[in-house]
Amino acid sequence: MQTASKKVINGWAMYDWANSVYNLVITTTFFPIYFLAVTGGGEGKHEVEFLGRTFVNSSLYDYTLAVAYLFIAFLYPILTSIADTRGNKKSFLQFFCYMGAVGSSLLYFFNASTLALGILAFMLAAMGYVGSLVFYNAYLPEIAAPEDRDRISARGFSFGYIGSVLMQVVGFVLVMMATTDEEKGDAIRTTFLLVGIWWAGFAQITFARLPKAEKRVYEKGNVLKDGFTEIKKVYQQVKHLPVLKRFLRGFFFYSMGVQTVMLAATLFGSKVLHLEDTKLIITVVIIQLVAIIGAWSMSRLSMKYGNIKVLMGVVFLWILICLAAYYTANLAEAGVDAEYYFYGLAVAVGLVMGGIQSLSRSTYSKLMPETTDTASFFSYYDVTEKVAIVIGIFSFGFIDELTGHMKYSILSLIVFFAIGLAWLFGALKKQQALG
Repeated sequence: MQTASKKVINGWAMYDWANSVYNLVITTTFFPIYFLAVTGGGEGKHEVEFLGRTFVNSSLYDYTLAVAYLFIAFLYPILTSIADTRGNKKSFLQFFCYMGAVGSSLLYFFNASTLALGILAFMLAAMGYVGSLVFYNAYLPEIAAPEDRDRISARGFSFGYIGSVLMQVVGFVLVMMATTDEEKGDAIRTTFLLVGIWWAGFAQITFARLPKAEKRVYEKGNVLKDGFTEIKKVYQQVKHLPVLKRFLRGFFFYSMGVQTVMLAATLFGSKVLHLEDTKLIITVVIIQLVAIIGAWSMSRLSMKYGNIKVLMGVVFLWILICLAAYYTANLAEAGVDAEYYFYGLAVAVGLVMGGIQSLSRSTYSKLMPETTDTASFFSYYDVTEKVAIVIGIFSFGFIDELTGHMKYSILSLIVFFAIGLAWLFGALKKQQALG
C-alpha cells in the first residue's frame, strides 16, 4: 500500500493536537491540583466523603479514572465491531470526541459543593478520550505504509504535545493573572471549558480530511454478541502470531506502569513533595516539550535497532525512574528539599513517555496481519491497554490508601515493568528465531 497524502496525514495527526489538551490539562496538570484542593477539607486533610464512604482524595481520583477506563474497555468490542462491519469509524470518533469535549466543559461547574457533578464530568471526559483513541489509532494502518508508520505515529504524538503545551500556556497565563484564591479557581475552571472548546473545534480538521469509509454490506445480528465474537476472532489470530502475542503480553504489563505514572505524576508532586501549583504546571510543560524530542528520537532509534529492542531499553529506563521517584519521596520524608530531584524525574519521564506510546502503537500496527478489520484489531490493542490501566491505577490508589504513602505505590509499579520487559525479551528472541 501507499502512504496517504500529506494533507490526510496532517489531518489525522491534528486529532492528537485536538484531544491531547485533555490528557495534559485535565488528567496531568490543572485538574489533579484542583481536585486535591476542592476535596481537601482543610490544612493537612486528605479525606473526602463520596457515596457514603470516606476516601483518601487522591485514591478517589484514581478509582474514578479506573471505573471510566473499565467501562470503555467493555464497550470497545461492541463499538469497533459495528465500525468494522458498517465502515463508520469516523462517526464513532466524532461521538467520543464530543463526549469528551462536553465532559471537559462541564468541569467548569465543579466545586466543593458539586462533587458528584465533578466526578461524572471527569468520567465523561475520560471515556470520551479513551473511547475516541481506538478509532483514531485504527486509521494508522489505513493511511500509512508499514515503513512509514513509526514516523507518522511519532508525528501524531508530536502534534499532540505541541498543541497541549499551547493550551497549557493559556491556562497558566489565566491563573497567573488571578490575584485571589477565588479568582484562581475561576481561572482553572475556565481552562477546563476552553479545553472542551479546543478539543471539539480542532477535531473538525481531522473529520474533514480523513477519508470516507466505504459502506459495507453486513448481516444484521446481535450487536453485543457480534462485538465479542470479533474480539475472539482477533484473539484466535493473535495466538498463531508468536511475536505479536509476546509483544502484547509485554505491552499489557508495562502499560500498567507507564499510564499510571503519567496519570499520577502531578498527584505525587503535590501530595508527596508539596510543590507549589505554579512549579507543577511549569514542570508538566517541560515534560511535554521533552516528550516531543523523545517521540522522534525513539522513531529514529527504532529504524536503526528495531522496535522491540528500543522498547526494551525504554522499559528498563522506566524501572530506573520508579526507583528514583521512591528515593526522592524518601528524601522529602526526611525533610530534604527534593524539588530539583523532581525536575530531573520530569525530564526523564518526558524523554520516555512520548517514545513508548508512539513506538508501541506503530509496533503493533506493523506486527498485526493485513486486514480490513483494523478497528477490531485496534480494539483488541486498546482493550489490552485500558484493562492494564485499570489494574495499574487501581493498584496505585489502593496501595496509597492501604499504606498511607504514595511512595509504596510507585515502588510496586516496578513489578509490572519487569514482567513487561521479560515478555518483550521473549518477543525479540522469537522474532530473531523466525528471521
